[in-house]
Formats: sequence, C-alpha cells, structure tokens
Amino acid sequence: QVQLVESGGGLVQPGGSLRLSCVASGTFFSINRMGWYRQAPEKQRESVANITSSGISNYADSVKGRFTISRDNAKNTVYLQMNSLKPEDTAVYYCNADGLRGGLTSGFISFGSWGQGTQVTVSS
Repeated sequence: QVQLVESGGGLVQPGGSLRLSCVASGTFFSINRMGWYRQAPEKQRESVANITSSGISNYADSVKGRFTISRDNAKNTVYLQMNSLKPEDTAVYYCNADGLRGGLTSGFISFGSWGQGTQVTVSS
C-alpha cells in the first residue's frame, strides 16, 4: 500500500500565499507522476498541476503563473506553492501519485493513490 499525507492548508486572505506538501510512504518500487487536484463544494474534482519524476510539469490554465509544483524525489514529496490566491481557489486539495509496486522477482504492479485532502480557504 502507498499512503499520501498532505499538509499546509489553511485560511489565507486574497493575494496571499500557501505551500502544500504531500509525502508518499509505504512499499513501492517507483513513483512516476505526482500531482494536485482540488474540489470545491458542488463542483467536480479538477486537476491543478502534476509533475513527473524527471521534472516535467503541467498546470491548469486557471493557476498558470500563480502556482508552482515541485518535487523532491529523495523524500518522495511533492509541493505546491500557491501565490496570489483568489477566493475561487477555495477547495479541498488532494494529492495524487502513480507508479509501480513489486519488484523483479514478484513482478511489477501499477498503483494509484490519493491523499485524504487538505482544506484551502481564501477569504477576507
């Protein structure tokens, strides 16, 4: 099993900043893509940003230029630096990761995991 634990959410005023972190733990061979999704009340979950193990990143148009995703492969951790926050960024933010479990002897199995979510509220 692969567990993801997010931290760093909270209440911030419009224009402020927050930094989210997500640590992966458990038994796995490799992690390929790590990313952040968010879900606002009564809305579908949407992708915010993701990053591969080699550092290639993608962003939703709504956060480009304001959010930055980064990753520390040695620590199995992904970060989301959120600047110039807007009220419409208010949501529960979820970490997601996919990769491989197992090994050469037992064989490899792909996995996909979600964190429990962390609330981000942007309000004055």
